[in-house]
Amino acid sequence: MTPLDHDEVLALLREADLAVAGRMPWSSNATFLVELRGGAHRERAVYKPIRGERPLWDFPPGLGKREVAAYELARALGWDLVPPTVLRDGPLGEGSVQLFVDADFEQHYFTLLEDEALHPQLRRLAAFDIVANNTDRKGGHCLLAEDGHIFGIDHGLAFHEDFKLRTVIWDFGGEPVPDDLLADLAALVDAGVPPALTTLLTDVECRALLFRARRLVEVGEFPVDTSGRQYPWPLV
Repeated sequence: MTPLDHDEVLALLREADLAVAGRMPWSSNATFLVELRGGAHRERAVYKPIRGERPLWDFPPGLGKREVAAYELARALGWDLVPPTVLRDGPLGEGSVQLFVDADFEQHYFTLLEDEALHPQLRRLAAFDIVANNTDRKGGHCLLAEDGHIFGIDHGLAFHEDFKLRTVIWDFGGEPVPDDLLADLAALVDAGVPPALTTLLTDVECRALLFRARRLVEVGEFPVDTSGRQYPWPLV
């Protein structure tokens, strides 16, 4: 069977029937592995219904919107970092549905860091997390796909208007952000907030996103954590 192209994957995510295969372990919110059934095509995806979220004091309900926002931001930057993700109805109501990544699940950020050939991808993920204001980049949220491509997942706790970056990716602190990444970020600043994000985030969150991107371009260096408190828990 001919593999689906990107637009066809998005259509499958949005329109296919969802069959729950099981609950994903170790997730703080309800997270399910589902099978997408659209005609002759079958794909796996991760479904996070909004009704399965635990209430948070600093983020409003509807974390699935932030999962989709992360995908849309990466797409606007031209960075293939976040698996295709949509917001749609499902067996347990509205939630995010993200294409499942066939990855080496023995690998995580700290093992990937040992391979210098992967550092350019990790730097790009670090820059993305700064702009997205990711408050929960654990090591296990960095997936190594079968083709050697690194994806970031679990972006429900991102895009807060207050800067509160929490990540395990501090190893590039003080280094210059690569020129190609700065060029992509500058283009984003010039173009403004992607229209898709304006329906997923508040106006204040959109303005804060552009501020972070602009500031990273101006500074041109990855930040350094001097407090020791900017790490998520658990680390992996």
